[in-house]
Amino acid sequence: MSGAGRLTTHVLDTARGRPAAGVAIELVLLELVGGGSGPADGTVARAVTNADGRTDAPLIPPGALVAAVYELHFAVGAYFASSSEAAVGSPPFLDLIPVRFAIADPDADYHVPLLVSPWAYSTYRGS
Repeated sequence: MSGAGRLTTHVLDTARGRPAAGVAIELVLLELVGGGSGPADGTVARAVTNADGRTDAPLIPPGALVAAVYELHFAVGAYFASSSEAAVGSPPFLDLIPVRFAIADPDADYHVPLLVSPWAYSTYRGS
């Protein structure tokens, strides 16, 4: 069953202290929770962050969120190679960052931000 919640994200470049524009993001559904029905496993959304470091629309809009295990893939290697003043090396220390998380309540809003530099990252469940 789909819920009224939605899934959003944003990316902040902590090395430069500003939003990370132009980061490619892929959202993959790995496994439905509790045997529920929903979209087939696999890629459910692709987006690129805008000038504010956000996607132009929710990765999963209200009415389409299902209880499942998901993984976000953030392509930060290409972002830092094209936009960073700092040398990031070749290959970069961080390239594709996977963030695996579960949606338990499809009626709730989930926000999964990424705070990233060429050498470290963190994430959390935001609101």
